Amino acid sequence: QLQLVESGGGLVQPGGSLSLSCAASGFTLDLYSIAWFRQAPGKEREGVSCISSSSGRTNYADSVKGRFTISRDNTENTVYLQMYSLKPEDTAVYYCAATRKLLMVAGPWGSCTKEGDFNLWGQGLQVTVSS
Repeated sequence: QLQLVESGGGLVQPGGSLSLSCAASGFTLDLYSIAWFRQAPGKEREGVSCISSSSGRTNYADSVKGRFTISRDNTENTVYLQMYSLKPEDTAVYYCAATRKLLMVAGPWGSCTKEGDFNLWGQGLQVTVSS
């Protein structure tokens, strides 16, 4: 069974840091492009960041650029999202997603986070930024 298993998340104070992990189970991640999405209460799910399968090129939403870092360790079969300088507006459920499609990671933001391109999704992690 192909699965993405997320870990990390939780409660953090504004200005703090958290790291999310997304581990592949039942398949190897190296041929997959990965994106992180989030959904805040009462809002639609939005793309946060993406990383390509081959070059490891990355892209970020403007709202997280300079604060979040996406990375992958194919030897660990895991993708990470490191989040720094967290703000209350980062509070959301975070999802990782994987696709074998060749994504336009270097294109305009949004090109690599079309939900319909992804066929594998993690279970979601709550991240709450609050004092």
